[in-house]
Order: sequence, then structure tokens, then C-alpha cells
Amino acid sequence: MASTRDLRRRIRSVKSTSQITKAMQMVAASKMRKAQQAALAGRPYAEMLNTVLAEVTGNLGDFRHPLLEQHHTGRRAIILITTDRGLCGALNGNLLRQAAELDRDTTTFICAGRKGAQFVARTKRQLAAEFTYKDTPKFDEARAITKFASDLFTRGEVDEVDVLFTSFISTLNQKPLLRPLLPVGELQAVEAGLAVPETETEMVRGGTEYLFEPSADQVLGTLLPHYVNYRVYQMLLEAKASEHSARMVAMKNATDNAQQLVKDLTLEYNKIRQASITKELLEIATAQMAVG
Repeated sequence: MASTRDLRRRIRSVKSTSQITKAMQMVAASKMRKAQQAALAGRPYAEMLNTVLAEVTGNLGDFRHPLLEQHHTGRRAIILITTDRGLCGALNGNLLRQAAELDRDTTTFICAGRKGAQFVARTKRQLAAEFTYKDTPKFDEARAITKFASDLFTRGEVDEVDVLFTSFISTLNQKPLLRPLLPVGELQAVEAGLAVPETETEMVRGGTEYLFEPSADQVLGTLLPHYVNYRVYQMLLEAKASEHSARMVAMKNATDNAQQLVKDLTLEYNKIRQASITKELLEIATAQMAVG
């Protein structure tokens, strides 16, 4: 049985841990609100951009672009978007479990976030590049990632580029998703975190005809790289919103568990202390009876 001194030490230790997790919970909650707002604010633009491109590509005929070309090398590249830090529950675990199912011999990883790069190194998979991105992702960070992936694709080193990231659905619900990026095929909705995250929903083209200045080919040639860049940027926003949400929930659970443990330890401490006092009183009473 633990002594009262040991229990007091454990209570002090757990209380200190509770204060740390409470502070981390508050910080994560503050960042979470900003990240969620950024992710939600980016979705309407992504949908509108996709709608415009779907309208343009519907009537282009023989238009060709490097990002539309098909290759046959038997290899693929995965942009793996993880976190830099842990303490966010099962967020990274669920994502990396899906990454572990990919073919080791034919898959090249482009990692955004240290956890993904550590996983690739630990499992001895092929790492092409590692990128970092801030708590508030910048478009330039997404553009750097996309440029590296696009160069691999346009040089014919890989057949396709996919993105494995965590889609933000709600504060309590984040889902790992694997979505195609290159080659750009039939333009579909940027589904990250939308109402139907299971599948990508094809955008419905309207019957409106558009006049383009300059030509539709030139407009699409300019918009396609921006479209790819923005898809990656939106996925970075979704990943950050998921990270801060998962960390806030994990730290809240840790704080609640620590507070409950303090209550249990305090109860045990009081029981031992009461038993010790009772034992001393019995010894005093017994001694008095022996003397008297």
C-alpha cells in the first residue's frame, strides 16, 4: 500500500500535469477557431473555381496541357499531409495506417509535416521531399509543394500524384482521405470536408455559353496550375483545422482524466490518513487500559 507521502507526491504531480494540459487545451482551442474559419472560408472559392473550369473544359475539344497528360511508368507519388507535433489523439495514427497500406515499391512520398517524414524514414519507404507549413498555411507553401509534385509528373517520373490528408468534418470528427491530384481528369468538386466526403461529386455544367478574352485555351492554361495549387492549399487548411480540433479534444480528455485521478488519489489519501489516525487512537486507548 502506498504511503501518504507517496500519494501527496503523486497528487502534486498529477495536478501539475493537469495545469499543463489545460493550458495546451486553451491554446489549441484558440488556434482551432481560426483554422476552422479558414478551412470553411476557402470552400466556396474552391467550388466556384471548379465550376468555372468545368464549364471551360466542356467545350475545348483537343486542348492539351502537361497537367492533363497520361504517363505509364508504373509509379505514383503521394503528398502526405501530417502534423509537425503529436498530442493530437489518433489523428496521425489513422492517416499513417492508411499510408502503410500503399505499395512500398511503387510509391514515392512527398511529405508535408514531420510526422509523415518520420513515418517514411522509419518504414524505409522512398521519400522524395519534405516540406513544412505553418499553423496558418500560406498559399506559397502549397505552391512549393505542388510545384515539386508537378515537376515529378511532367518529367514522366510518376503516372499520378495523389494527396493523403485529413479532412475536417467537425470538431469531433476528422477523416483521412486519399484524393487524386494529377493528372487533372474530369473536373470534380473539391470535396475536402464537404457534406459528402465519401466520394467526389461531379459538378453539373450549366447551359450557359461563355466568351473568353483571350481564348478559352489560354484561360484554361493559366487556371489549371492555379486550380492544382489551390486544391493543395485547401487540403492544408483542412489538415490544420483537423489537427487543432483533435489536439483540443485530446487535451480536454487528458485534463478531465487528470482531475478525476486527483480526486481518486485524494480519496485514497484520506482513507489511509483516517486509518492511521484510528490506529493511533486504538493504540492510545489500549495503552491506557493496560496502565489503568
